[in-house]
Amino acid sequence: PPIIAAKTPAKVTLKKGETYNWCSCGRSSNQPFCDGSHRGTEFTPLQFETEEDGDAFLCQCKRTANAPYCDG
Repeated sequence: PPIIAAKTPAKVTLKKGETYNWCSCGRSSNQPFCDGSHRGTEFTPLQFETEEDGDAFLCQCKRTANAPYCDG
């Protein structure tokens, strides 16, 4: 299973049209984004592009059903 990086979501500012890589393994030191720490595991980052500028709450417990966004 993934490592729980934190039990609270990370508030981040995203830019429209940018591509981001969300950490799905919990090992990244750049939470909630991937830093390549998943290498050698079964995990791969989730690549996503935002549709609007603004703040978002990204999951850090890695248990969300709406990745990369926190679903509480």
